[in-house]
Amino acid sequence: MENFYNLTEDQLSLQEMVRDFARKELAPVVAECDVKGEFPMDVYKKIVEIGVNAMFIPEELGGLGLDQKTICVIREELGRVDTGFAITVGSSALAYTPVSLAGTEAQKKMIAEHIVNGGFAAYALTEPDGGSDAGHPHTTARKAGDEWVINGRKCFITNAPFANIFVVFACTDPTQGSRGVTAFLVERDREGVSIGAHENKMGIRLSQTSDVVFDDVHVPADHMLGAEGAGFKIAMNTLNITRPAGSATVVGLMQNCVDLCVKYAKERVVFGKPISKFQAVQFMIADMQTKTMAARLMVHHAADCIDRGIASPVVGACTKCYCGDAAVEVASDAIQVYGGYGYSRDYPVEKLLRDAKIYQIFEGTNQIQRMTIAGNLLK
Repeated sequence: MENFYNLTEDQLSLQEMVRDFARKELAPVVAECDVKGEFPMDVYKKIVEIGVNAMFIPEELGGLGLDQKTICVIREELGRVDTGFAITVGSSALAYTPVSLAGTEAQKKMIAEHIVNGGFAAYALTEPDGGSDAGHPHTTARKAGDEWVINGRKCFITNAPFANIFVVFACTDPTQGSRGVTAFLVERDREGVSIGAHENKMGIRLSQTSDVVFDDVHVPADHMLGAEGAGFKIAMNTLNITRPAGSATVVGLMQNCVDLCVKYAKERVVFGKPISKFQAVQFMIADMQTKTMAARLMVHHAADCIDRGIASPVVGACTKCYCGDAAVEVASDAIQVYGGYGYSRDYPVEKLLRDAKIYQIFEGTNQIQRMTIAGNLLK
């Protein structure tokens, strides 16, 4: 791919390394893992060896200390082969980011050690009774001496079956609404923490997603993240920062759709010639590439903003919303280019539509993103 996106030599080198790794190590196991709904831990261990699992951790804490744009370049290459694997690698960043924003040095070191050494962290926000209503969790935390006692249930928590540590958002004062939400660090091995069954999902099946239950879980006072009542603000600021990298993953999926369709259109012969000769197919592929490039540019712009200290909720929401919608359109068109074969699981594109759909749903549905965009513009 030509360097249309002003990548530095270091970024291009990392891009090539991760692309080569994903194609050689990840691609051969994706189909089987998708059917089984399993995560290829052996491949993950290899990515730990090159440090990519800790790309967002500062160098002084043992990570690569990469900027957001470089992280997006890496996430796209992983997502180009499998979004579920890329989400698993990237979701530890979703848990680390609130600690980087509001945590003490001891808290940052604690969570970083788990990730750098090959472990996982999880961001425990969503609940069964209100996935989009993050400001009113039913999970509670009450003060008991020099400890907090957490009770409740979180759902659809990415990396939950593997996580060594969770960032948990709980209600500490129900009279204060969203200002009564507080964040806590909770280790997996604390008494009262249990993990539910892995969700049998439609797509991103390499990513492990489960409920997490907290039953009278005692955590020390120094495990509170930031100030009491600051949890909702921390959660929203986290999502503003992590949206570009999450969207970069599905840009990789979109590019994979385009690449597969270009190859297939040259090979598939009907009416005596390749379907690439038909203008209807040409226009579909052209539109797919246009949407992919637009999505990538939005991701890079959002990442550049964050690297300059601008975590705009509008920029993040626009990026997430556009990339999610465009990915579903591109993946659907890929099936159309393949025709009847595209609908068969013997061909690769039906999986891409299954994987793309979640990007209109998780981390705030695209309807919520539109509310955020409009709310900020019209207030």
